[in-house]
Amino acid sequence: MVKYKTMDANEAVSRVAYLFSEVCGIYPITPASPMAEHIDEYASHEKKNFFGNVVDVVEMQSEAGAVGVVHGALQSGALATTFTASQGLLLMIPTLYKMAGELLPGVIHVAARSLSTHALSIFGDHQDVYAVKGTGACMLASSNVEEAYHMAVVAHLAAIESSLPFVHFFDGFRTSHEINKVRLMDESRISKLLDKKAVFRFRENAMDSNRPTTRGTAENEDIYFQHTEARNTYYDHAVSVVCDVMKRINEMNGTDYQPFNYYGSKNATMVIVVMGSVTDTIREVVDQLNADGGNYGVVCVHLYRPFSAKHFLSVLPKTVEKVAVLDRAKDAGSVGEPLYMDVTNVLCDKNIMVVGGRYGLSSKNTTPAQIKSVFDFLGSRKVHHNFTVGILDDVTHLSLKVD
Repeated sequence: MVKYKTMDANEAVSRVAYLFSEVCGIYPITPASPMAEHIDEYASHEKKNFFGNVVDVVEMQSEAGAVGVVHGALQSGALATTFTASQGLLLMIPTLYKMAGELLPGVIHVAARSLSTHALSIFGDHQDVYAVKGTGACMLASSNVEEAYHMAVVAHLAAIESSLPFVHFFDGFRTSHEINKVRLMDESRISKLLDKKAVFRFRENAMDSNRPTTRGTAENEDIYFQHTEARNTYYDHAVSVVCDVMKRINEMNGTDYQPFNYYGSKNATMVIVVMGSVTDTIREVVDQLNADGGNYGVVCVHLYRPFSAKHFLSVLPKTVEKVAVLDRAKDAGSVGEPLYMDVTNVLCDKNIMVVGGRYGLSSKNTTPAQIKSVFDFLGSRKVHHNFTVGILDDVTHLSLKVD
């Protein structure tokens, strides 16, 4: 019998994270705090994880301390997780570089939020997660509450099997606090997905005085470059691991998760590429426009890092002529925002026009009419890069007109 429960994404993710974790380093920050609160509550009621233990929850004095707990636990052979957002995630960047370089399977769940630049905002966009894309952590994006639940499972399983850290993110408030119905997976069935051999290998690699190893060395120009490149194989393998885990989740739930999911006309000429909560809005617009005789589509990004060109191209219709990449962030001074740069690189030799635009910063509402304006813009004669949608830009005049 299928069991449904009404909850928000923070609760859905924490249910999963608790089961896969032995240690959780926590520090509160809006809108990610409820995840840590749920973890603490489960531990106080002595709920058992998949290893038959109560999770050790450690509250630190900053996010840097919380991720330090995770790093130390992983080095000692204990699976560990933390939860954060915005400036809190930025404080974890130095340790994320170490976790990736040391091939440690930690998981960070992020309720993605604006960064404090000219002003503070507690609402959601992707500025914080884009700031960690160069750390070497693998990155998974969720579009809605049930996806966040499933992608949390994917993140933990894939981290263990690939021996790489994962950052799983979903839109702050827009998804983290959205109450929706979630089809729960049986915990005993989830536990069967756990790769026991990979867990054993991870524990065998723990710091142990009985098995001394050298760690934390300094390297010079003679070997540093070579060791950096030697990690390539782990990232190549991580893509196939994520695909395999998604396949197993799909078989259990009747879903169709892929690194990139395409929705729309098989003969689409114009496509939007995006990740996060706006995906569901775009799907509604695509349905309406295609019902009126159009050929439109949307590519939803789930596996943002490693960015697999092969899997992206495999879902993009061969008929596509124009692509608009929407980023929920502002990369000041750059020729384009991060997702746009990735897509442009993949399509640079495909004779497809690619333009990038910004939307939804600080959870600015993005309506179906505004999404239609993006498609209208692509179909116009004067198409330019670096546009904005959802605001009236009377300073640099980059905004699209909304009909």
